[in-house]
Amino acid sequence: MTPGPEVVIVGGGAAGFFAAITCAETFPRARVTLLEAGREFLSKVRISGGGRCNVTHHCFDPAQLVQNYPRGGQALRGPLSRFQPRDTVAWFQTRGVALKTEADGRMFPVTDSSQTIVACLFQSAQASGVQLRPQSPVRQILKTAGPFQLLLKNGESLSANRVLIATGSHPLGYQWAESLGHSILPPVPSLFTLQLRDPRLADLAGISVEPVHLRLMTGDKTRLEQTGPLLITHWGLSGPAVLKLSAWGARCLYDHHYRMPLVINWLPQYSQEHIRQVLLTTKQAQARKQLQGLSPVPLPKRLWQNLACFANIAPTTTWADVSKVQIQALLQALTQGQYQVQGKGVFKEEFVTCGGVNLKEINFKTMESRRCPGLFFAGEVLDIDGITGGFNFQNAWTTGWIAGHHLGINS
Repeated sequence: MTPGPEVVIVGGGAAGFFAAITCAETFPRARVTLLEAGREFLSKVRISGGGRCNVTHHCFDPAQLVQNYPRGGQALRGPLSRFQPRDTVAWFQTRGVALKTEADGRMFPVTDSSQTIVACLFQSAQASGVQLRPQSPVRQILKTAGPFQLLLKNGESLSANRVLIATGSHPLGYQWAESLGHSILPPVPSLFTLQLRDPRLADLAGISVEPVHLRLMTGDKTRLEQTGPLLITHWGLSGPAVLKLSAWGARCLYDHHYRMPLVINWLPQYSQEHIRQVLLTTKQAQARKQLQGLSPVPLPKRLWQNLACFANIAPTTTWADVSKVQIQALLQALTQGQYQVQGKGVFKEEFVTCGGVNLKEINFKTMESRRCPGLFFAGEVLDIDGITGGFNFQNAWTTGWIAGHHLGINS
């Protein structure tokens, strides 16, 4: 019997692990080795979702699913038609791991523990014969006329017919890809919180508002805006609307050194004219009451009071004494307040980047390089990134699964 190919996968995260399992199960004669530089495999899986692991998202229509990827959505359309969240759910289900869907569509193991996912992946890898090698950092990947040569930092050399790079946003992965003929779109952070200091947000940390509409003032025709829940923090703003805005605006914010004007509409569910009429009606109906003590719009009390102060309305001012100028200033603060972004924060321990291997250089039917035969890519090393909610993991499962179905084919 002809021996199967030597397959080496570099990177023991979600994409690399899933590719290794898929390859070993699809091609039992292939010798699959998974190299991880660190002590632990699946480090991002372990910390995702606050230790619960946001495995995927409950969106089973590929056409809708790709709209959650600021970069790479079009390239993923075909792959997600072959392996999408429904298939991810089924894959774990057949291995005894049930997933549940939360109100926002995120899917977690019913145990609410990432260890359940880690254990499942380890058991599947070991059962299929994958050779797992932690603490095996690669120094160089070479390709000559024959097989690939992987030089490890400990001096060891491995030979492989097929190599998969699944190193996430690690700079070494980009260096190896470049040395093997690929172009790299410079990686920059994506999926982060916004830092800003403003008296309108003073002492409001922990307050959430839903929905709000956010718009970055880019200075050109680019429209960067999001509507959704917002969380006020000690350092600025967070919450789904901010994280989505940071993902779609990652490159633009980077180019502006994370200093841009941000317009906030605290009441996007209402037209500006409707709010104006509500304010004027309240002025007539509640004339003797203090404006700061009576909010006619659905906003947290302290936020309403801060916005009123910003509109130069003193705490003791009654509705009867509010001038037309103050009404207009309050309306502006409620619907078109301008804030200054002064920097970026991080989103928990999770780190996502945009940028990576140029997608035009990849065959998305196989995840094989168009520049270097026998070389494959999967996961975040590619110029693909999703918004928060399980989409980045789904990219890892999908591209890893497709690569795994082709890594074991003898050239």
